[in-house]
Amino acid sequence: MARIAGVDIPRDKRLEVALTYIYGIGPTKAKEILQQTQIENKRVYELTADEIARLRDHIDRHYVVEGDLRREVQMNIKRLIEIGSYRGRRHRANLPVRGQRTRTNARTKRGPRRTVPVRKRSRK
Repeated sequence: MARIAGVDIPRDKRLEVALTYIYGIGPTKAKEILQQTQIENKRVYELTADEIARLRDHIDRHYVVEGDLRREVQMNIKRLIEIGSYRGRRHRANLPVRGQRTRTNARTKRGPRRTVPVRKRSRK
């Protein structure tokens, strides 16, 4: 396994797909990285040590990935909460942030249903 940006990328996958295992690199950025480093899209186990070093160096120099990116995203969310913006309040209340409906279909964000017991009427 090649280790790039602190992530072991799978040996048997094509390089374009294997790079997406790194947090912050999707299919488009993976293709872009391969073009900029002039590495053809082959299987990870076929890479030479020089190509792995070029990939590692290029990603470290030009992209924010993994821990640094996660930290940046969390700091952005924390800032929104601190300034009391609408999005920050939605994050704090653990509700959908991007305008989705909550009357129905918010189960993923809100968690499983909590049923409310029905009280019996008392006779008088």
